[in-house]
Amino acid sequence: NSGARITRDDVLDLCETIHADGPLPAFGARVLGVFLCVRLALILAEAQPPQGLLAEVCGVSQATASRVIGACTPLIAGALSDQVPVVEDLDPTAQLIIDGTLLQCWSWKNHPELYSGKHQTTGVNVQVACTLSGRLAWVSDPHDGRVHDTEALRRCGLLDVPPTDLPEGAPPPQHIGDKGY
Repeated sequence: NSGARITRDDVLDLCETIHADGPLPAFGARVLGVFLCVRLALILAEAQPPQGLLAEVCGVSQATASRVIGACTPLIAGALSDQVPVVEDLDPTAQLIIDGTLLQCWSWKNHPELYSGKHQTTGVNVQVACTLSGRLAWVSDPHDGRVHDTEALRRCGLLDVPPTDLPEGAPPPQHIGDKGY
């Protein structure tokens, strides 16, 4: 949502989309209602407060809040999936600011591919591109944490804009990134 606050109408629209997509998790909808279930998951994603605090505010146990978040997050992702830009949606002439980040996860000792030596922890690598004015333009699918930013970006196809997608005689855009790129 480009830094804008999620409004009540946004949540209601999302609830309608989720409801139209199929059955809802019974326990969450029964205890909190669909609106609060969706809002709970959105608050966690946006502000990252402790689940115990969210549970207390909603008047449920931490375990219930955790189950609601676990059930609603994939429903929200599915409802919003058609609004997520892909590399092919980007203007091939636009100059972008690009950076990668590691989204940490708990230690997976049986999954060494998630370990990032640079960050000394486990997670998934995602690439992010925004316009020069700071508007989010694209976020990549996740890659294993051990994948370097440049390789992750190459796998996404953003580094390989086909010359046929550029106007005749236009040079490829010079994206802005840190030294790693």
